[in-house]
Amino acid sequence: MAFIIYDIILLIIFAVFMSIFLYLNRKNLRKEGLLLLYKADWGIKLINYVGNKYKKTLRVLSYISIALGYVLMVSMIYLFGKIVYLYITSPQIVKAVKVPPIMPLIPYLPQAFNLNFLPPFYFTYWIIIIALIAITHEFAHGIFAAYNKIKIKSTGFGFFPFFLPIFLAAFVELDEKKMSHKKKLPQMAILSAGTFANILTAIFFFIVLWAFFSLAFVPSGITFDSYASSSVAIASISSINGISLQDKDYENILSLANESGLNEIKSNGREYLATKEILEMQKQNTENISLYDSAPAINAGLLGAIIEVNGVGVSKITDFQRELLKNSPGENIAIKTKIEGEVLEYEIILEEHPEIKNTPWLGIGFVEQKSSGVIGKMYMALSSFKEPNVYYEPKYDGFSLFIYNLLWWIILISMSVALVNMLPVGIFDGGRFFYLTILGITGSEKKAKKTFSFATYLFLFLLFLIMIFWVFSVIYPIL
Repeated sequence: MAFIIYDIILLIIFAVFMSIFLYLNRKNLRKEGLLLLYKADWGIKLINYVGNKYKKTLRVLSYISIALGYVLMVSMIYLFGKIVYLYITSPQIVKAVKVPPIMPLIPYLPQAFNLNFLPPFYFTYWIIIIALIAITHEFAHGIFAAYNKIKIKSTGFGFFPFFLPIFLAAFVELDEKKMSHKKKLPQMAILSAGTFANILTAIFFFIVLWAFFSLAFVPSGITFDSYASSSVAIASISSINGISLQDKDYENILSLANESGLNEIKSNGREYLATKEILEMQKQNTENISLYDSAPAINAGLLGAIIEVNGVGVSKITDFQRELLKNSPGENIAIKTKIEGEVLEYEIILEEHPEIKNTPWLGIGFVEQKSSGVIGKMYMALSSFKEPNVYYEPKYDGFSLFIYNLLWWIILISMSVALVNMLPVGIFDGGRFFYLTILGITGSEKKAKKTFSFATYLFLFLLFLIMIFWVFSVIYPIL
C-alpha cells in the first residue's frame, strides 16, 4: 500500500481525535477573531524557568534577535516586491506555477497543484512541522517575555472553526497591558524572538540534513540541465517544419509552430529544434532567440539521470566525459538512464562536435548553478552539500527519501515563517515591530500609527493586486 494511504488514514484519525478532545474540553475554548483558541497552562513553568535562569544569555540574544528582525523585514519587503513584479511582468511563469498567492500551507499542496519542483508534502510532515515550528516560535516569545518580567497568562493552540480541526497554530498569551508599558527595545526583542527561534531551528536542521544526507545517499549518476542550444538570429530563419518563412516576425514564427512536439527550424543551413512553449517564452526577443541544436541526445529523446555509458557506471561529470571521449564521431554508444526508479536504455550515434573537430558530441548541457534573490539563495543553501549535476540514490530506499524530504520541508518552512512573520503588516509580529521602529525614530505616536496603517494597507493592496493578476493569468484563460 502506498504511503499516502496510511497518511490519509492518520489524517482522519487525528481529525476525529481532535474533534472529540475539543468537545470534551469545550469549556477551555474561546473565540477570538477567525480562530477558536484552546487555552491551557502547558509549558508556562518551563518558560518562566528558562526566562529567569539564563538572564545574561538572553540579554545578549535580545540584541541579536532585534538585529535579525530588521534583516528579515528588509529581506521580506524586497522579496515581496520581487513577487509583485513577477506577477505583473511574467504571466507565463505565474501560469506555470498555478498556486494562488494567498494559499495556506496544507497537506498535499505540491501533489494537488502538480508542483514537480517540490517534494511531496504529507499530513505526517505537516503535523510534525506545525508542532515543531509553532511551539519553538511561541515559546521563544514567552521566554523573552519572562526575562522582561511580563506575565504569561496562558498557552495553547488555535484552529479555524470552518475547517476540520487540524489547521493548528500554537500561541502564548502575554499580559499585553504590561508589555505595552515596557520600553521599546524589550518589546521589540519579544516580538522578534519567534522569528529568531525559527532561524535557529532552520540552522539546526540544516546541520542535521547535511549529516543525514552524507550517511543515507550515494552518488549514482549524473544529471544534465538541458540539451545543447544556440542563439539564432530571427532574420536568419528560413523555414519551420519544412514551410518557408516569408515574413521574419515573431508572430509568423509562432503561427507556423506545432502545439505539441518539437518544431524543426532551419537557419543558415543548420537545423534547430524548439517546442512552441519555448518559442512563446521568448516573445519579447526582437533579434535573437535560443533554440536547441539538432543533436543526438534530443533526437534520441534522452531523459533522466545518466547512470551508465557503454556498461560503465558514471557518478560524476568527469566520469561521463572520460567514457564519452573513448568514442569517435559516428560510433554507436549505449547509455542507461534512470527516471523515477525506471531504467531506460538508449542506443545513440554520436556526431562530431560543431566547434571541436574529431571530437564526439552527444549534445547535452551542464549549467553552472547561480543564485539570485532571497528565494534563489535559500534554494542554493538547501542543496549546497550536493555536488552539482550529480544524481544521488538513497541507501535505504523510501526511508532515506522520506526523512530527507521531511528535514528539507522543516528548513524551508522555518525560513518562510520567519520571513513572512516580519512583514510590516498589522496581523504579524513585524507590524508592531515596524510601529515601534517608527515611534522610536519620530517620537510621535500619531506619525507612527499613520505610517503603520499606511504600510498595512499598502501590502494588502499589493496582495489584492497580485491576486487579480493570478486570476487573469491562470483562471481566466481556462474560462
